[in-house]
Amino acid sequence: MRFETGRLIMHRSVRRGRIGWVRPGRVVSDDERGLLVWIAPDSPVAHEVTEAGRGMRAMPFAEWITSSYRLKLGRWNGPGLLKFLPAGAAHSVWWFSDAHGQFAHWYVNLEEPGVRWDDGAVAGVDVVDQDLDVVVRPDRSWQWKDEDEFVERLAYPDDYWVADEAAVRAEGKRVIAIAEAGEFPFDGTWCDFSPPAEWVAPDALPAGWDRPPVR
Repeated sequence: MRFETGRLIMHRSVRRGRIGWVRPGRVVSDDERGLLVWIAPDSPVAHEVTEAGRGMRAMPFAEWITSSYRLKLGRWNGPGLLKFLPAGAAHSVWWFSDAHGQFAHWYVNLEEPGVRWDDGAVAGVDVVDQDLDVVVRPDRSWQWKDEDEFVERLAYPDDYWVADEAAVRAEGKRVIAIAEAGEFPFDGTWCDFSPPAEWVAPDALPAGWDRPPVR
């Protein structure tokens, strides 16, 4: 399944069969290397919260897993974001920009390989976000991110959606080696990306954005 350039698709994170977050993006390219999407500033988004409106990071994980949930609508807060999902890989790479639209750093989001879906009027790719991440600076220096949350949640194997800590860390180290070597996609590719002027944020998430996950 390939998505055509310019199509609006949903990048969704799934947690044990529930939608964790949703971000709409325009397809920049979709080829043998993988899927590249653009998240416009102020894009409509959704993320899972408790009935009281608190996000997962706002409480201990032990409290989160005993809560009931709903999806809260909002807006992408920050500059536009480029996301690359390499074909078959257990991570995606995001290009963050500063307030002036200049490249700031890469962000390696460790996640289970995406599963695509296409309902005609709306389509997307569902991943399982594995929480542990890597920030790679322009000089290719790097640091782990959210390791404390990752470790905290691993203590609850019956409720956490990450089953193999070693595999997640191994994938992170594999990508770190690529970054340190300055190899694609950490070779400057897309660091000067500028979206077409008409790729503005949609007014709202399209009907069907919350269809049942395919993972």
